[in-house]
Amino acid sequence: MRLVWIRTTLFDTRVLVRLGIVLAFAVVSACSASPRQRPVKMGPVDTGAGSLTAARKYLEGRWTLLSFEVFPPGQPPLQLKGSGTLSYDAFGNLNMEIRVDQATSELLARAGIPTRDGVLSTSGRTVVDMQARTLTYMIEGQPPVGAPSGPLATNRPRYWQVEGNVLTLTTKGDDGKPVSTGRWEKMPQE
Repeated sequence: MRLVWIRTTLFDTRVLVRLGIVLAFAVVSACSASPRQRPVKMGPVDTGAGSLTAARKYLEGRWTLLSFEVFPPGQPPLQLKGSGTLSYDAFGNLNMEIRVDQATSELLARAGIPTRDGVLSTSGRTVVDMQARTLTYMIEGQPPVGAPSGPLATNRPRYWQVEGNVLTLTTKGDDGKPVSTGRWEKMPQE
C-alpha cells in the first residue's frame, strides 16, 4: 500500500509540475507588447556645432596639407617640405599621407621619425572626443595610449582645433608639449 502511495504521489507531483510549466508558458505567450499610449519624454538633443554628429560631419571629406611641423626634443622645429592629403569618412575612418622630399626625409630620420620612401602615412578607425577635442586611432594590436612609442605613433591622440575651413591636428608628447602640428584645409566637394 505504501509503495502505491509513493508512486501516486510522485506521479501527481510530476503532473502538477508539467501542468504548471504549460500554464506559465501559455500565460507568457498570450501577453503581447502594445505600443505606448504616451510619448517618452527625451532630454535635449545637441545638433549644434559642438555635437559629435556635427564634428564627424565637419571632418568628413578630403583635406589638403597646408603645413606640418615636427618638434623633436632638444632640436629646432622641422618644417616639412612636401604635400599631403587627409580623408575622413562617415564611418570614422581616417587616412593621412604626407609625401616629403629627400632632405626632409633625412631630417625626420635623424629625429627618430622614419619614413617609407619619403612617405609618412597613418590610417585607422578614429574615435572623436568632444570634451578633450581629440581624435584617437583605434587600431587592432596597437599599444594603448600612454605606452612608449614614437612621437607620431597612432596610439597618441591628435588634438584638433577648427578655424573656418582649416583643421589643426596637434600630437603631444608624454610631457604634454606638441611633437607635431599639421594644418589642413578642406577640399571642395566633388
